[in-house]
Amino acid sequence: MKAKTLILASVLATLTLLISLTVRAYGTLPTGQAGGESKGQWKLTTLPHRSQASAIAIQQAHNVELVGQIGGAVQAVAVQDNYAYIGVGARLFILNIATPAQPSIVGQTDLLPGVVEDMVVSGIYAYVASGAGGLRIINISNPAAPTEVGFYDTPYDAYGVTISGSHAYVAAGWAGLRIINISNPASPSEVGSYDTPEWAYDVAVSGSYSYVADRRAGLRVINVSDPTHPVEAGFYDTPGWAFGVAVSGSYAYVTDAGSGLRVISISDPVHPAEVSFYDTPGWAVDVVIAGIYAYVADAWAGLHIINISNPASPTEVGSYDTPGEAGDVTVAGVYAYVADGDAGLRVINFSNPASPTEVGFYDTPGCWAVGVAVWGGYAYIASGDSSRLCIIDISDPAHPTETGFYRLPAYAADVAISGSYAYIPDREYGLRIVYVGDPAHPTEVGFYDTPWPWDAYGVAVSENYAYVANGDSGLRVINISNPASPTEVGSYDTPGEAYGVAVSENYAYVADGDSGLRVINISNPASPTEVGSYDTPGEAYGVAVSGNHAYVADGPTGLRVISISNPAYPTEVGFYNTPGGSRDVAVSGNYAYVADGDGGLRVINVSDPANPAEDGFYITPGYAANVAVSGLYAYVANAESGLVILRFSPYHIYLPLVLRNTY
Repeated sequence: MKAKTLILASVLATLTLLISLTVRAYGTLPTGQAGGESKGQWKLTTLPHRSQASAIAIQQAHNVELVGQIGGAVQAVAVQDNYAYIGVGARLFILNIATPAQPSIVGQTDLLPGVVEDMVVSGIYAYVASGAGGLRIINISNPAAPTEVGFYDTPYDAYGVTISGSHAYVAAGWAGLRIINISNPASPSEVGSYDTPEWAYDVAVSGSYSYVADRRAGLRVINVSDPTHPVEAGFYDTPGWAFGVAVSGSYAYVTDAGSGLRVISISDPVHPAEVSFYDTPGWAVDVVIAGIYAYVADAWAGLHIINISNPASPTEVGSYDTPGEAGDVTVAGVYAYVADGDAGLRVINFSNPASPTEVGFYDTPGCWAVGVAVWGGYAYIASGDSSRLCIIDISDPAHPTETGFYRLPAYAADVAISGSYAYIPDREYGLRIVYVGDPAHPTEVGFYDTPWPWDAYGVAVSENYAYVANGDSGLRVINISNPASPTEVGSYDTPGEAYGVAVSENYAYVADGDSGLRVINISNPASPTEVGSYDTPGEAYGVAVSGNHAYVADGPTGLRVISISNPAYPTEVGFYNTPGGSRDVAVSGNYAYVADGDGGLRVINVSDPANPAEDGFYITPGYAANVAVSGLYAYVANAESGLVILRFSPYHIYLPLVLRNTY
């Protein structure tokens, strides 16, 4: 007994010291509060000896740690010498392209705090516009081990970047144009800014002017002859959404989603004027100029090559329909390197511009992720409009690997696993049933095309039935006793738009958009009937059931806790207002894990349902759309950043490892 008392006293003394140090370091103990913490709340402002990486870690997480990650969309590309630099979700990959037909990976960064939206490479540095992570500066002198050396946290997400002299010009969304001094890459600092009227998405610099693609406000021309005092000189309001800009000679070339490539004379920067345009068939998002050609990344319509030898009369000479969504493009020699979303990097030979051909590609591991289910050592990912079911081996959560995938017709919105089958609602083509007994070779065995309106968003499986949240047509009940021949046996048309569904005993609980939670009696699957409802204040997107409570992800009002002890009269007993746009929820033990959109993963203690409290969070790099929990791990479908694997440890920040293992 005395020995145990002495050990406990030692533990308490250690805890007291740690708490004291924590208070000294952070000013207060990090505690959750209703409404959630803002992203910037955990920044260190009084400890100059702390590294920038430490500051980001404290800002980004509380009691939740990153374990592993895989996948993501390729949205940015740059080329220098024999290397291609691509953004894969929230990582920078470096590929050897000495043989363009066979690009091969050389190295990659650790996970950055935001999605790689754009980048430029100069000398031994890559300057990365990393979304919520601001501007990141990566040393690439050793391509096998790229290392971050500095960063600047822009006041809003960084979407575009270019370099001129000793300054980086960053298009930072609502925060407009930010001008960053990078003469010391380890300590970049902002020297000036200009708040454009809308959403700064891309930027180019020529001479004394910066040209900003400002989404709905078109092209903005900013005089940056004095980088500390930039001022707008002129503008031209394009008809669509200005996403990309390149400058060559006296012209600015603007990719204007919805209206193609716009050619704007900037010979008089005060009065820019459109001289012509070419309306591409897709959604023009990026452009690069090389010689007499403009190379346009045209989203789902791939790469388009426009002859601009006469800027007043641009004409298309050739195109190549890439398999994904072309979001960025760069040119080197006779090759165009296209960042093609979930289809990775595509290498296009345009030595004959009238007939460009693909000669090589790099297919990144994993995929875009909007839905996730975990079963038997695998995570099953629904990849949204990338139209794939990806199967990830998570036997080692720190090193997830892709095992196999199956391509679906349109939009894989969610996934549920039962036995050897995956059930995937494909928004345009109903319920798809894929055999996953051999994870390396998944195959579709059956499908049921749910009726118009066809938006199949969510699915739950119980015994011989799949319950599909089918948008405007409500809940559909599908008999799956024979997976090769599923048939609808019943339905209930909810008043809102059915996004998510959970099943418990004789009831289906439907997250029904602006009509809240609907409780459907399914004791007779052929005749489902509504027995109760609760109109949540926001948009009910996701729902989980545990015991006598339904937990509703109610974007943007957070988590709503609803008593269903009497299904005919569901009543709200508590709520927690998460900081993001809550999209999904999973419950394990005393905790609700909320996929909170821009707010990442939020872990809410619901041991007292009337007083839920946040015990942890991790601001994922991207958009947390869906979550599954298995054992110690939370698996977050993080949209453009793929699958993120996290571990919640309530005392992780305070207790040394030896104490965590002992107590």
